[in-house]
Amino acid sequence: MTTTTDRPSDGERSRVFGEAAEQYDAARPGYATELVDEVLAYARLAGRPALEVGAGTGKATVPFAERGVPVLCVEPDDRMAAVLRRNTAPYPGVQVEVADFNEWQPGERRFGLLFAATSWHWLTPGRRFELAHAALEPGGAIALFWNPQGIIDPALHAELAEIDRRYGVDGSPHAQLGSTYGEVPGSRGGAEGWPAEECAADGRFTDFRASRHWQEVRYGTERYLAFLSSISAYRILSEENRAGALADTARVLDREGGGIDMCHLSDLFLARTR
Repeated sequence: MTTTTDRPSDGERSRVFGEAAEQYDAARPGYATELVDEVLAYARLAGRPALEVGAGTGKATVPFAERGVPVLCVEPDDRMAAVLRRNTAPYPGVQVEVADFNEWQPGERRFGLLFAATSWHWLTPGRRFELAHAALEPGGAIALFWNPQGIIDPALHAELAEIDRRYGVDGSPHAQLGSTYGEVPGSRGGAEGWPAEECAADGRFTDFRASRHWQEVRYGTERYLAFLSSISAYRILSEENRAGALADTARVLDREGGGIDMCHLSDLFLARTR
């Protein structure tokens, strides 16, 4: 086993998902139906198109497209975009552009909704709300959401935390106990913080709302390992460390009945342009 103290930048970490695009698509959880319904009720699109930032393989795109929403997806990785195009092929209202949203320009296009599913934190702080505002119509809505997770069993949490420490894993889904999450959205453990303060400081948005949706999920060992393999915390490890961390995690989960019980949350932040 080797350890490394040099960590990739956020920009570098945001590009590692394409290496495992198929694993990402197969193993990553989706988003609560109630969350999508809440976003659409808030946005009141009435046929206006939506813009998705960092669409990945379409985990959030498809639920919106299924409801008839035209969606323009901006995705920086062409490998993720290839899977996204395949997943959204049945929905003619979905368009995909391969670009970094930090540099992307809407031109004359304006949208009734901008949403970002577990991708907003990859954008440049201090500029991202300005970029969002430039793409939205007056009164347009912004919806930012994430899928924080927590492990339910404290003893299993402690054992897996030791494996993470040993291999230099920083930020695995089981790094936090589910019991440490309260009812308030935003307690998702991310260093970048909840977006309400930054959005308020921008001054061009109003009508802030937030909600948290809960469910418990059982992952079998194989699916959980595929999920871990798709996460940047594991993608940035050396091949040796990644293989060791996954193998040790598999041994523990198989010993504990062949899987892991997780608390799966969907945290949502809403605002609209003034």
